[in-house]
Amino acid sequence: MQLPLQITFRHVDPSPTLEAKIRERAKRLDRFADQIMSCRVVIEAPHKHHHKGNLYHVRIDITVSGEELVVSREPEQHQAHEDPYVAVRDAFDAARRLLEDYVRQRRGKTKAHEVPPHGLITELQPGRDYGKISTPDGREIYFHRNSVINGDFDQLEVGAEVRFAESQGDAGPQASTVKLVGKHHVVG
Repeated sequence: MQLPLQITFRHVDPSPTLEAKIRERAKRLDRFADQIMSCRVVIEAPHKHHHKGNLYHVRIDITVSGEELVVSREPEQHQAHEDPYVAVRDAFDAARRLLEDYVRQRRGKTKAHEVPPHGLITELQPGRDYGKISTPDGREIYFHRNSVINGDFDQLEVGAEVRFAESQGDAGPQASTVKLVGKHHVVG
């Protein structure tokens, strides 16, 4: 951590033992993300009028590479948070998971659902066994009769929407497979 850890107790008497536990848990976060700039932890007991005991609320703000990650454990949802150590443990476990997700995303290990290449047929030459596809980004892709899946070349019409797999041919980009998109398919 580049800046010192900040710990704030609100409506709670400061506890050196609890503070030491927070420092230990915050130090462990560095194992999951080495670019942590700062970490602020707030422990509070917002409802002091309870008869059975206070429910502790823990908020952790972590700054990493210009972004802020926030974990907030709401005591109303966790009766076990009558124990401040349990509330701190749960909050830091959530912070660890959040940091792991952040690091995976930064490394590009999250699944990206790409829209398959698609376009509209702009030219068909049945006598010469080829056609051309215009892509949304303005490129023109050549395809041969044999590239059309299920041998549907004769079913194609100019203006029909297709999906395709692109490869580089001798004369430029070409579609190695072409599939007619059904009328109910939405391409994003």
